[in-house]
Amino acid sequence: MARRKTAFDRYFDNRMKDRAFAAAYSEARAVIDSTDALIRALDKARLLAGVSKAELARQIETRPEVLRRLFTAADSNPTLSTILKLAGALGYRLELVPERRAGAHEDAASA
Repeated sequence: MARRKTAFDRYFDNRMKDRAFAAAYSEARAVIDSTDALIRALDKARLLAGVSKAELARQIETRPEVLRRLFTAADSNPTLSTILKLAGALGYRLELVPERRAGAHEDAASA
């Protein structure tokens, strides 16, 4: 059974008709989704390595509650420094990979 639309749903649908709003929303949503995917991948790597959140926190010299929030909160927004520390402690590194869309790497190369 389909969920009944709320006033917010109708407001959001109306706002998405504005191209500028829709573009900004899509961009923000992509950043949020990418961050979430990265955090989930790091947590999966942690689990595969058999490392507890508390132990990982000790390895990167942070409080255990910081990692618990990072891996469980729906709205986590870690710093790049934290991401790099986590990846390194788990035996990973980050790489800059061009997007598949046409012209993406040319834009980055000219910057």
